[in-house]
Amino acid sequence: MTLAAGSRLGPYEILSPLGAGGMGEVYRARDTRLDRTVALKVLPVEVAADAERLRRFEKEARSASSLNHPAIVTIYEIGREGSTSFIAMELVAGKTLRELLFAGPLPVRRLLTVGAQVADGLAKAHAAGIVHRDLKPENVMVTDDGFAKILDFGLAKLTRPEPESGQETNAPTVSAGTEPGVVMGTVGYMSPEQATGRLLDFRSDQFSLGSVLYEMATGERAFSGKTKPEILAAIIRDDPESIGAVNSKIPPPVRWIVERCMAKEPRERYASTEDLARDLANVRDHLSEATLSGAALVASAPRARWRLSAALMLLVMAAAAAGLWAGKRIGLRPVPTFRQLTFRHGGIQLARFAPDGTVVYGAEWDGKPSELFTTRPGNPESRSLGLPPASIFSISSSGEMALRLGADFVGTLARAPLAGGAPRQVLEGVVAADWTPDGRALAVLRQVGDKRRLELPMGKVLYEGRIPWSPRVSPRGDRIAFQEGSQISIVDLSGKKTDLVRERYIDGLAWSPDGEIWYAAAEGGNSTIRAVTPGGRRRQLYAMPGNFILDDIGPDGQLLLERDSMSYEIVGMTAGEPRERSLSWLDQSRVADLSSDGKTLLINETGAGSGADSAVYIRGMDGSPAVRLGEGIGLALSPDVKWVLTLQSGRAVLLPTGAGEARIWPSGAIQFRDAGAFFPDGTRVLLAGAEPGHSSRLYILDVAGGLPRPITPEGVSHVPPGEGSGVAFGWNPISPDGALIASRDADGRWFLYPADGSGVSPRPVSGIGSHEAILRWAVDGKSVFVRRKDPTNAVFRLDLSSGRKTPWREFLPAGLGSGQVLGIVLTSDGKSYAYGYTRYHSDLFVLEGLK
Repeated sequence: MTLAAGSRLGPYEILSPLGAGGMGEVYRARDTRLDRTVALKVLPVEVAADAERLRRFEKEARSASSLNHPAIVTIYEIGREGSTSFIAMELVAGKTLRELLFAGPLPVRRLLTVGAQVADGLAKAHAAGIVHRDLKPENVMVTDDGFAKILDFGLAKLTRPEPESGQETNAPTVSAGTEPGVVMGTVGYMSPEQATGRLLDFRSDQFSLGSVLYEMATGERAFSGKTKPEILAAIIRDDPESIGAVNSKIPPPVRWIVERCMAKEPRERYASTEDLARDLANVRDHLSEATLSGAALVASAPRARWRLSAALMLLVMAAAAAGLWAGKRIGLRPVPTFRQLTFRHGGIQLARFAPDGTVVYGAEWDGKPSELFTTRPGNPESRSLGLPPASIFSISSSGEMALRLGADFVGTLARAPLAGGAPRQVLEGVVAADWTPDGRALAVLRQVGDKRRLELPMGKVLYEGRIPWSPRVSPRGDRIAFQEGSQISIVDLSGKKTDLVRERYIDGLAWSPDGEIWYAAAEGGNSTIRAVTPGGRRRQLYAMPGNFILDDIGPDGQLLLERDSMSYEIVGMTAGEPRERSLSWLDQSRVADLSSDGKTLLINETGAGSGADSAVYIRGMDGSPAVRLGEGIGLALSPDVKWVLTLQSGRAVLLPTGAGEARIWPSGAIQFRDAGAFFPDGTRVLLAGAEPGHSSRLYILDVAGGLPRPITPEGVSHVPPGEGSGVAFGWNPISPDGALIASRDADGRWFLYPADGSGVSPRPVSGIGSHEAILRWAVDGKSVFVRRKDPTNAVFRLDLSSGRKTPWREFLPAGLGSGQVLGIVLTSDGKSYAYGYTRYHSDLFVLEGLK
């Protein structure tokens, strides 16, 4: 059921929705008796309507409510109003652990602090005979002041025997959901005994906590797979990759604790969860010692202390031996050194080593069109090759270049000798290419429709996907490595694909001479060079400040690195002003929306300045200082400029621009996507989203609360051409009267859809090309502003009845290093506007001495 703001449930007044899940909907509510704010969980109909299930649930909830511990959310009341059952509990202000993990691994001290608190809370529950059975990052809240709280004992099972008298005590919960052979919980965080349907005890929670700690330490899930059965099989059979291999910064004592928690056999885990909590706290309190020495005596039980002491001695002995060995070799191993190759102003596309050590690269220097240049380490000058605009893909062992002609991302593959000569065209629609080691064939990545095909030789498809990139042929010519989003994979010549490693950001890859794949991983404004073998073994090679892209590896192991400095900037103009002004704030300011009066700009900051997460700001178009509203991605300003529609981890959230609290909509299984707008009356919002296994469609949500309602068929698109998966900047497809929505269907055709979801056939829109998109309606309600995605970024006014276009203006950012226009926002009368664009600068370096 859905409760509207202002309605009552017993003594509780509903204020706003907080979320929804399998165990019911949760609302922010006010206890009118005590005048306190609570979280009110309304149980699902299937639970509330089943008397036996409800009795068992209430019985377990009452037992959980007896757990008075700072790391366990307090349950105030289990009640019933008519046919509706609810639980009132403590309202926690903060973020779930899942939200914190979106930014990657946690710092070691924070990991230990949160882990020790969660373990201490579990120890309290276990001492009372209660096993949580569904511990996962979503069920751990971390408050704004850093305290962890365990949520949702909805799957909790009591393990103490029930007395014969049948009194209401800590009794077992016997049901189809708790008997042997029945699997309950969340796949990915289950224990092996839980995954196989065996009887559980408190040690099952230890395993789940170990899986959570692993993810906190590495940023990756301990067990993964394409299907739930594959994940369950991995939990039962496989050990996750060692924490040290994924994140070498984690001290050994932390690794040992996690490994012990994740032992396949329960008897190999902790004899009591209290011991586990004590170990985590001890390592936290002696972290400097653990980090410096590589160990800490953290176990409290004599047997555990003996094990860690022995391990410590082995570690010290190994370290001493390694130090002695390193000391003998220290004079033979060179210190890695940097050499800068380029010194001019502009942007670099790609760079490659030639067999003789010459470097070939494409660049737009000093605001001029792209050219191909050559240079050598130690020479500050670069020489133009005198070829038409092109990008370098690869250079063969015989000195022949594979090029992409033109400045477009997808272009014509051509071949040209490095020694000189005109390019010879080979193939159309090519995204990237790489020579085989013998220089006789090219692996090519071709754009075919909305997918890309990896071919070797040309015409033989080895792999097809939506976003593969950077194909690089191995030194033996038997595999191709490529990047697909944040995943590095390889495919052999028979078409067998193997996924190797996933990082938060990957900036280039290449094969080393000895057959490893080296790649650049970026995080927090720093870059790390890492290596992975075709078998999946990983190691870290070098860390450096700044954003570096790995372009190539030379025959002697030199790295060709590109250091990029890119900012996102905004300019705009208000009605009546004589010229544009800069409206950027931090290092990556992205324009998102403009108020209807043209005075307030909505900005997303997505760079290092915003911290670990993107941040939402508003700024006056007069250039007054920006105001930070919160985290997330801002999508739209309300008509009265009192609220901002944002996305936070796929959830729709309203942030107040002044005083007030954020509002979160329950969305069920729907994951909202990066486009949204307010209706003109401000009572509803339009959002793009999709349910698992389904295509995108448009939904309406009432600002007052309630679940989203779909109003278009599946496949309706919201993102303008060329924006990719980024925010659909300035997207406002709602007519001034709120009756129609302009959007594209699955075939790319534009229609006007009824906003009431009545099912009336949409009206087609004529006059829009394949590389054009509607930005917003004009104030007359009879025309729309249309953006053309081309170098001019022209915006037209399209009359909907005649299909006639009238030019409005072009957006051509000026200045050295100016690049792609990212987004355009404007008022419905066209008198005020703002737009964002990239500004970049690149340098090339050679890094020598890595092994």
